[in-house]
This record gives sequence, structure tokens and C-alpha cells, in this order.
Amino acid sequence: MMMDEQALRVLLDKEAIRQLVLLYSRAVDRKDVELLRDLYTEDATDSHGDSYDGPAKGYCDFIEQSLPYMPYSGHHVCNHLISVEGDEGNGEVYALAYHLIPNRDGSQEEDFMAVRYIDNYRRCSDGRWRFSKRVVTYDFKIRRPFDGGGTLGQGPADPSYETCRQRLFQRGARA
Repeated sequence: MMMDEQALRVLLDKEAIRQLVLLYSRAVDRKDVELLRDLYTEDATDSHGDSYDGPAKGYCDFIEQSLPYMPYSGHHVCNHLISVEGDEGNGEVYALAYHLIPNRDGSQEEDFMAVRYIDNYRRCSDGRWRFSKRVVTYDFKIRRPFDGGGTLGQGPADPSYETCRQRLFQRGARA
């Protein structure tokens, strides 16, 4: 049985939206603010609970200012439910978010959260899907002292840039 064109279009749109969500994780975790800015519509809003609530442009500025103080950030996407109707979409993304943040005394604290991103998506004039609204719910949070280790190198020196040479994995806005 052959799929009709509409069903195929919806599947392709859902895959593009899944990639959008994964690119968000990559942008924040690899400290690539240029990519992050490319993922939102011009009029998008972002509500990150008690840390930020307002225009997405301001959220990107907030992240850019925070990244130098966050030696590690890891966003791990779990369930992702998506609906698409024409050029609009909705989604609920379950994710685990892990950050290392500094304390005033020079030590570090691990910040672990189970979150849900409640998203509105829009296909833009260039054909790409972008976030038009993100609302983050914090289902639970854990903060505790960090005494672990690891490379923690998630910025421009990350080995993924050298190993994965295709454009999708390179720094900056999507080409």
C-alpha cells in the first residue's frame, strides 16, 4: 500500500521537527549560540521557569552570557510527541538536563532536572521548522555538590566537529 502525499509530508515535517529539538540540545551543549538563534522564529518566546521568560532573542542572550560559567551542559531527549497541521505544529518533549554550575566558593554543583518542553513550531518562509514558543516545565530538580570528573569540553574543541564533517554537525546557523 502506498502512502499518500499528505501522510508523507506529515512524516517529513515530524522528522524535521525532531531534528530541530536535537539541534537545540546541540546548540546549548556545544555552546553554539549562533545555531541556537537560528532555531527560533523572529517573534518566538521562551519560558524557562524562574530563569527566563520572554522573547527568544533575549533567551539566546541569556544563554550566551551563562555559557562561560557552565563547564558542562547535557540535554538528553527522551519521548517526543508531535502533531502537525499545515505549517504549524505542537510538541511535548521529555528531556533530562544536566548542568555543572559554579558556587561562590569556587566549587561546582550538579544541577539535574527532568523537564518537559511544551512547544509550538512553525514552518518559516525558508521552509525550515523553528520554535515559535517554548515553555519548560520542571518535573523535578536535584542540586548537589559535584565531585566528579570528565573531559567537560563541550565547546568549539569538541571532537564531534572534527569527526563529523557534514554541515549538520558544524558550528553556526543551519546552511
